[in-house]
Amino acid sequence: MANLKEVKERITSVVSTQQITKAMKMVSAAKLRRAQDKIVQMRPYSQKLTQILNNVSAASEGAADIVFAEKREVQNVLIIPVTSDKGLCGAFNSNIIKAVNLAIATNFAGKNVTILPIGKKAFEAFKKRDFKMVSDYYQLFQDLNFDNARNAAEYAMNSFVAGEYDQVALVFNEFKNVATQEVIVEQFLPMSKEDSSEEKTSETDYILEPSRAYIIEELVPTSLKIQFYKAILESNASEHGARMTAMDKATENAGELLKELRLMYNRTRQAAITNEILEIVSGANALESK
Repeated sequence: MANLKEVKERITSVVSTQQITKAMKMVSAAKLRRAQDKIVQMRPYSQKLTQILNNVSAASEGAADIVFAEKREVQNVLIIPVTSDKGLCGAFNSNIIKAVNLAIATNFAGKNVTILPIGKKAFEAFKKRDFKMVSDYYQLFQDLNFDNARNAAEYAMNSFVAGEYDQVALVFNEFKNVATQEVIVEQFLPMSKEDSSEEKTSETDYILEPSRAYIIEELVPTSLKIQFYKAILESNASEHGARMTAMDKATENAGELLKELRLMYNRTRQAAITNEILEIVSGANALESK
């Protein structure tokens, strides 16, 4: 059995760890509130912009040639995994890495894969591998804003148009709630025009100036950049939700461990007192016998 000093040191260590996890939980809760507000405000705008684009494109009857929708034989693939810069957020980052590895092994087997990591954890994970990497944008979360996200999106879009990549895929965590994040593997390019019955019934007869083709040419890049930025915001909110949940569980586990350690401390202390009493009694009996 451990001595009192060792048990007391462990209790002090666990108490300090519990204080840290509590503080991290509170910080993540504050950051989550702001990140959640951003993604909640972004979703309606992104959905409405996509709906308008689909309606205008459907009404164009193929008149507009959208370069970002060009489908060709897939040989070169750009995968954009979105992780966090820091750890201590449960399986948030490892789920993204696993999803990318699974996609490479199944969907993109035999293809030339290039990784454009967003977040230090993705950069560190794939830096050790033999993949070709574009490492210009992995620090995007240090100053998260639309301008920085737009630069990364424009690189992917321009490279696709230039023929460097035949397909671009986004891998990120979609924010559901504080405790739930869903890993999404989404085709970013070539863009797919969704023709659902709901969209067809909601088509609007727009009056477009100067021309329908010009409007589509302007809307498509904007819509893609908004879609990219939305994925980044989804991942940002998911990160804080995952870290808040992880730190909450860590705080609870520290509390359970403290109960066990304090019980062990009391038992060890009681055993030490009992041994001292036994030694005193044994010494007294020995003196009396003499």
